Amino acid sequence: MAYTLESFAAKCHELLKADPGPAGRDKVVAELEDALKDEAFIAETVGPDFSAGREILYEDKELGFCILAHVRKATNASPPHDHGPTWAIYGQASGSTEMTDWRKLKEPQDGKPGEVEFAGSYSVKPGMAKLYNEGMLHSPEWKAEARLIRLEGRNVETIKRDRYVVAETAA
Repeated sequence: MAYTLESFAAKCHELLKADPGPAGRDKVVAELEDALKDEAFIAETVGPDFSAGREILYEDKELGFCILAHVRKATNASPPHDHGPTWAIYGQASGSTEMTDWRKLKEPQDGKPGEVEFAGSYSVKPGMAKLYNEGMLHSPEWKAEARLIRLEGRNVETIKRDRYVVAETAA
């Protein structure tokens, strides 16, 4: 199937309207992995004309989810985080994302960040998509240019998110 941003957004809307929970999101992951095989779709959504950073390509007026171009031009890493009260799906179009998963040890409180410990790591390669449901702590790292198509259940720039730090281990 050939994809356009409009057809992909419509399919995501259909899937999430039918099931907004984790099972519906898993179906969106599968749809995104199919779309990541379509070179014309990749060029349209996150091709070489897109600059570094994060750009909202589509925001669903009814359900609130967003589809974004997410371009990292050079080495970059994010600290451990979740997506607050929403979810995100990272779809790798080019390059590689080294992802670390974290286990929460301590909740954030009194203005102090929460604490996490290492739970695992893996590479996300072109054609792969990964769902992070509410509360799933992770941190991406890019060692070279990478292009992703990302979905967010809600625009994360408009919501409060807690901060986390890696817990110090006793020597």
